[in-house]
Amino acid sequence: MSQVAANSPQPSDLPTTLGDLESSGWRSLPVREELRRNAAKRVAGGRPLIEGVLGFDESVLPQLENALLAGHDVILLGERGQAKTRIARSLVSLLDEWLPIVSGSEVRDDPFAPVSRYAIDLVAEEGSDTPIAWVHRSQRLAEKLATPDTSIADLIGEVDPIRVAEGRYLSDELTLHYGLVPRSNRGIFSMNELPDLAERIQVGLLNVLEERDVQIRGFTVRLPLDIVLVATANPEDYTNRGRIITPLKDRFGAQIRTHYPADTETELAIVFQEARIPELSEGDPRIEVPEFMGEIVAELSQLARESPHLNQHSGVSVRLSITNYETLVANALRRALRLGESEAVPRVSDLGALVSSTQGKVEIEALEEGREERILHALVSAAVLAVFRRRVPTENLAGIVAAFDDKRVVHAGDDLPASAYADTMAQVPELETLAAALAGSKTPGAKASAAELILEGLHLTKRLNKDAAGARAAYRARS
Repeated sequence: MSQVAANSPQPSDLPTTLGDLESSGWRSLPVREELRRNAAKRVAGGRPLIEGVLGFDESVLPQLENALLAGHDVILLGERGQAKTRIARSLVSLLDEWLPIVSGSEVRDDPFAPVSRYAIDLVAEEGSDTPIAWVHRSQRLAEKLATPDTSIADLIGEVDPIRVAEGRYLSDELTLHYGLVPRSNRGIFSMNELPDLAERIQVGLLNVLEERDVQIRGFTVRLPLDIVLVATANPEDYTNRGRIITPLKDRFGAQIRTHYPADTETELAIVFQEARIPELSEGDPRIEVPEFMGEIVAELSQLARESPHLNQHSGVSVRLSITNYETLVANALRRALRLGESEAVPRVSDLGALVSSTQGKVEIEALEEGREERILHALVSAAVLAVFRRRVPTENLAGIVAAFDDKRVVHAGDDLPASAYADTMAQVPELETLAAALAGSKTPGAKASAAELILEGLHLTKRLNKDAAGARAAYRARS
């Protein structure tokens, strides 16, 4: 997505006056026609409409394609962390890269059809010598998070007292300070969490959607705007019984419901795309995350979205998976730095660190003291068990369980070096063989991680006992 104008220097051969623009053959195109044309090219070419949004190919994106091809304003409904804002921001990639405006215009006036008093007067005075400026598409998106203190002046505009103090008359249109909506002219205006706007402010958006213009109080000025409105909302609020006025709800041409990733694979793909892994210097431990550990993180979020102990109206954001993955890596890196190991590989014993990164991103419906942590630990165990059952063949486990019959005890913990597991696996060849196959790597850290998953899986399937104290654990035979 082209969001940063600094990365796209303005071509030197673009017209600089109205006369040059006319000679170049450039023609004005409404924003929704611009979106429609460029969206149609992507659809016809088999390219994704939005880059970097995963899991929506069969659900959200076809509806979005329909909305853009129909030229509709869009409301995206979904719980937190469902890529609503990312979709809205990504729509600028469907605009033409450069747009000519009357130079100095606050509302990006079309040189061929100016609407503001400033631009109308300038074009009338200068004619074909009217100076032209060019705006990059990354600047054609205006965003506003709806808050209770948002005012009409913020969105539409108000008289600028400084301009009045400079000697202009109140009746002069040039005394106006335009709000975000007029300044979004010939672009996209995104209103996040629309129902959080006060009802009287929602009324102020009605004219923008219906008449495509704005009226500023105290003035007869009307600005016919060229804007595509994209809004987001929580489904629970966006109802006739919620905090949205019905006339405004009726103005959106497309209402699109977003959703969380449908499976662990998609969730994990998003994590890999979005997670920020530390960039280490030469000599620092090498970070390696086994596939099954990432899978446990994604599975945890999937299970959380089905848990009756969590408030599902609030949602379980994909950001939970991203944050948990980053925390898991950080805990493994901390161990490697403290122990002087050459590799940082997350293990099951590192999952205890996810309690702190999970608590702030979910709403647990629990009244008892300490029950929140018990619920989170239960979810982590369920995620480990699900991945263990998918990843570890049951026919290879009997020999490992049998090795514990002679009262052998295996210690595990997030503060133990990988070499401690190497000693254990040397005494239980069946465990080493299975761990190496599961890890897909011969590094000590990867095999230690796989060994912990096997031991924890055997405990969760009631084939081994486990004595736990914090992040330390001891596995022994059942007796």
